Amino acid sequence: MSKPRLSLLRIVEMNIGFFGLQFSFGLQQANMGPIYGFLGADEATMPLLWLAGPMTGLLIQPLIGAMSDRTNTRFGRRTPYFLIGAIICSISLLFMPYSPTLWVAASLLWILDAGNNITMEPYRAYVADRLRPDQRSVGFLTQSAFTGLAQTLSYLAPSLLTAFVASDVLDSNGIPVIVKIAFIIGSILSISTILWSIIRVPELPLTDQEQSLLEEHPLTVSSALKDIVAAIRDMPKPMRQLALAMLCQWYGMFVYWQFIAFALSRSLYGTSDTASAGFRDAALTAQQIGAFYNFIAFLSALLLIPVVRKFGARSAHAFCLTASGAAMVLIPGVDEKIFLFGLMFGIGIGWAGMMGNTYVMLADSIPPERNGIYMGIFNMFIVIPMLIETLTMPLIYQPLLGGDPRNAIMLGGVLMILGAAATLFVDAGKPVPRTMQPAE
Repeated sequence: MSKPRLSLLRIVEMNIGFFGLQFSFGLQQANMGPIYGFLGADEATMPLLWLAGPMTGLLIQPLIGAMSDRTNTRFGRRTPYFLIGAIICSISLLFMPYSPTLWVAASLLWILDAGNNITMEPYRAYVADRLRPDQRSVGFLTQSAFTGLAQTLSYLAPSLLTAFVASDVLDSNGIPVIVKIAFIIGSILSISTILWSIIRVPELPLTDQEQSLLEEHPLTVSSALKDIVAAIRDMPKPMRQLALAMLCQWYGMFVYWQFIAFALSRSLYGTSDTASAGFRDAALTAQQIGAFYNFIAFLSALLLIPVVRKFGARSAHAFCLTASGAAMVLIPGVDEKIFLFGLMFGIGIGWAGMMGNTYVMLADSIPPERNGIYMGIFNMFIVIPMLIETLTMPLIYQPLLGGDPRNAIMLGGVLMILGAAATLFVDAGKPVPRTMQPAE
């Protein structure tokens, strides 16, 4: 059965759920570092508190991806996972800013990331399932655009809320009230946007061949684990080639999220005291420039659609990572806030590429019947670099980086540029001829 060609409006609607999911991720990226700081975390060992993301992603996403390939319900293959994950995310976001201690916040992050990971890869597989090959670049780059838009608003939410509540109004745990309100907004968006997408653009019914295959190989945990082992063994060559580029770019980006507020606290506000007004100002500045780079990512993702069609995702992605890496290297030398926004053009272009181009390259190289499992396994290329960063940064932070978060940001930039070079050796992401079909 030939897949219907979707109109741009339908592609946008199917990706609205990604807005809520990425609003949740944006809240984490912008606020978990400062929240840990407010609750008394030590800079050098703080990366260990971020273990939740890579560990839950490593354990959950491949398994959920494999299970969603074999799931068959009245709601579809992927939809049950969206709903379960979104509910978990909403509950965790609601309680996070009320954390009384460091260990409670870290524990809630584990639950929140588990929910995000249950949702993430089935959602990407749903997009690959639903779209014709020549529309996948539009689908994944639209998804990337929603990532940029959602994270723009999530990063900016605490600053916007200062119009109603002062930034120095704190709860008993020392966390600003504006952060609490932002997380409540995220909790509502997490579930409501997922519901919109699955109602407006439901999954396609299984073909007779797909139905027969599922009946022959029903879903069990053991079968899902066997599928993961077989898929890793049979991994397409372009996917293996992406591993080095993914290692560099995700290690670098994870460093940026963890240390940007601490770096700006020193370079702009001249303090390393996390209880000071200067650190609170640095946290807000990091959120404001984060909102700006995510807005640039939103625009860049839309502009990348014709660029990727003409030049291919591989070349476009190498350029994106180079722009991001150069910006990170320059950030520690900036001592005026206004100039940081100029550098955020580079960060935003790189982030758009990371959330779109790599998935275009992946979708081009994997068999359609294994979209779920390979999307889940591909997430290992994201979480393993994060896990490596989490375990290695405490070891190198003092001896190699001098205990200075500004040096950590520069390290992230160098890794981005190395990731750009590695991307050029990937045998995927070439331009795909566009076929003309009526749109649904």
